[in-house]
Formats: sequence, C-alpha cells, structure tokens
Amino acid sequence: MIEITPDIQIDRADIEETFIRASGPGGQNVNKVSSAVQLRFNLKGARGLPADMRARAAKLAGRRLTKDGVIVLTAVNYRTQEQNRDDALERLIELLKTAAIRPIPRRATKPSRNAKKRRTDNKTRHGALKRSRGKFSAED
Repeated sequence: MIEITPDIQIDRADIEETFIRASGPGGQNVNKVSSAVQLRFNLKGARGLPADMRARAAKLAGRRLTKDGVIVLTAVNYRTQEQNRDDALERLIELLKTAAIRPIPRRATKPSRNAKKRRTDNKTRHGALKRSRGKFSAED
C-alpha cells in the first residue's frame, strides 16, 4: 500500500507500469534500452479513494486522464528505468496529495458602512473635480 494521507492509501496493484524507449540523451543505448516509464493508474477503479477526491484528481490530471478514467504519466527525464519509475510514482503521489486537500468554501461578505461611505465620497469628489474643469463653448 502507498500512503497518500494518513487516512488514504492506494494499492500497488492499481498501478501498471510499461517501459518504452525514450527520446533524448542516452548515448549508444538510446535505441536499444527502454528506459522511459509509462505509469497508468485506474482512478475510477481505485479502491479507498473518496468520490470528491476522485473528482478533484480528475480535474488536476487534465489531459493525462483518458476517457476510461485512467491517469497516464510518462517519465523520460532520467537515463535509467529505476529513476524514471521513481519519478513517475512520485508525480502520481503528489497529484493525489494535492487532490486530497479539500478547498475552503468562500463565505460571502458585505462591504461595511464605512467602506460604502468612502466609496460614495470618492465618487462625489471625482465628479466635483470633473465639473470644475473648464467647459468648451462654441463662442471661444
């Protein structure tokens, strides 16, 4: 089990890894070794995740979420399979940790009486300033 929060864990069996060839640095082995990792996590089928967290995770995943509800992360930053594997898993855990945080609901507030008074006073002052500017007449 992989711990996301003290209350929420995901099963390693829900994570599927495939190794693919990566572009970029790799020297002579670049066309021979499959060092990139494609991590797939079935968000819909994962047990132990609250429904609201799944919705937030789906929104955070964006284009990395397939129509089937699977999060696909590709790690190609490192030259070794092991480092890419750790990187992909770390990114998945970070995404799920972010999704686990419940947003604080906004509380509607009203402006205070003094704030309303300041606003109307500023409007009156600005209007008086505009009125005090010279007017253009056709005789001038």
